[in-house]
Amino acid sequence: MIDTTLLQAAFLGVVEGVTEFLPVSSTGHLILAGELVGFDGPIATVFDVVIQLGAILAICVLYFQRLWSVLVRLPNDPDARRFALLIAVAFLPAAVIGFLLHDFIKTVLFSPYVVCSSLIIGGIAILAIERLKPVQIFHSVEQIPYGRAVAIGFIQCLAMIPGVSRSGASILGAYMLNVDRKTAAEFSFFLAIPTMLGATVLDLWKARHLLDPNYGLTIAIGFVLAFVSALIVVKWLIGFVSQHTFVVFGWYRIALGVLLLGWFAVYGVAVTHG
Repeated sequence: MIDTTLLQAAFLGVVEGVTEFLPVSSTGHLILAGELVGFDGPIATVFDVVIQLGAILAICVLYFQRLWSVLVRLPNDPDARRFALLIAVAFLPAAVIGFLLHDFIKTVLFSPYVVCSSLIIGGIAILAIERLKPVQIFHSVEQIPYGRAVAIGFIQCLAMIPGVSRSGASILGAYMLNVDRKTAAEFSFFLAIPTMLGATVLDLWKARHLLDPNYGLTIAIGFVLAFVSALIVVKWLIGFVSQHTFVVFGWYRIALGVLLLGWFAVYGVAVTHG
């Protein structure tokens, strides 16, 4: 018989990979999914952190040629240096604010009720932004002005509230700042690499006392499935955003948030982890 914990790990790995780069909040979905399947305790804290690396690896694999090209051309090519600097300045707000507020975020905001409320508010925000239809001026990452990159970085910090969605905040933030949908999505993916890697390293350092070799197989299963599912979703999302709005995600967030608020009101919350 298969260990229940391994099945839970497989399920949560897919949840992470599917939701990490969609504007629906992977952290929020992991908190809620963990509550619903009873995956909690020290292993949940470490597991949720490590499997994010699987999603980051998916971006590195899918965009390897472009990232490698930028790295090789960095010393001599102004476009390569501009690309790297845009990602760096957009990452800085999350690096500073995330470091300063890490403990507050983890101990106070990681609540299913916060997640549900953020899902609903974020869904309403998506619907409102889509109605505005901002003019799309910038059609490549290299065209984004430095000031707008910094602004996108600050908007991304809203996702430190579980349920907001890092990808949703950065993509829609860029879209509001006149970046076309496809470029906004790609900028969000590239920005995810230092942002998520930095957050993962900090989280692992804070939770180092919980690291246990006995968790190895469970975490490995979640990592692999997060990687594979993220590969599939990112490929699909690039094609989707080129031809569609985010309205469907807005309504999904609202429906899920309302449904789960009702669920927790009736059945209660088992435990909050993270």
